[in-house]
Amino acid sequence: MVPAKSRSRSTQISARRTLENQLRKQGFLRIAGVDEVGRGSLAGPVVAAAVILGSIDRLTGLRDSKLLSPSVRSRFHDKIIGSCCGWALGVRGPADIDRLNVHRASLEAMRDAVCSLSPLPDFVLVDAFRIPSIFVPQLGVVRGDRHCAAIAAASIVAKVFRDNEMVKLAQLDDRYGFARHKGYATPQHLAALARHGYSTAHRSTFRPRSLFDTIKGRETLVRDDATV
Repeated sequence: MVPAKSRSRSTQISARRTLENQLRKQGFLRIAGVDEVGRGSLAGPVVAAAVILGSIDRLTGLRDSKLLSPSVRSRFHDKIIGSCCGWALGVRGPADIDRLNVHRASLEAMRDAVCSLSPLPDFVLVDAFRIPSIFVPQLGVVRGDRHCAAIAAASIVAKVFRDNEMVKLAQLDDRYGFARHKGYATPQHLAALARHGYSTAHRSTFRPRSLFDTIKGRETLVRDDATV
């Protein structure tokens, strides 16, 4: 078991550019980092970003978007967008996720993000996966969003965009609290689903057991009340 101090220290380590610098020495100049967010959410899209950082960009403290507070994440987002050599997004909504499954939808979103860069990158670093059918040299990096600066930058761009989209969904339908939990399976969200059912923003193929337990419990209470 990792000591608490070690775990805390590991979350404070900035993503580095070691891998990107090694690739530049091999002649690759436009190196894109790619990451996605929203795979585990019950609602909203899965969003992927591809980011090409400049060789001299200084982003001290850059790390995986999940390790940053919303305000710090937003500041990094603006710095990345303002200084990088290129960035692009790929988005797959609930209908695509239900049709393809979330893994394939995520890969398609990542492919869209890479192919939307202009000009195209000459090497791609991906968080954990390899992207099919992009015809560009690539490398899947385990825990890349924590260790590789370009992937960490992509995670931030994708996360900020998706969070903003969930806030917009909350403004259109305030029953579920999307602005607070961003579509993930919090107790508040599960309670709202049990009360209102799924909306068009939800992924109909995502059915957490805890939601069924909540619904079953409510049905039991209704039956018990009816027999009194």
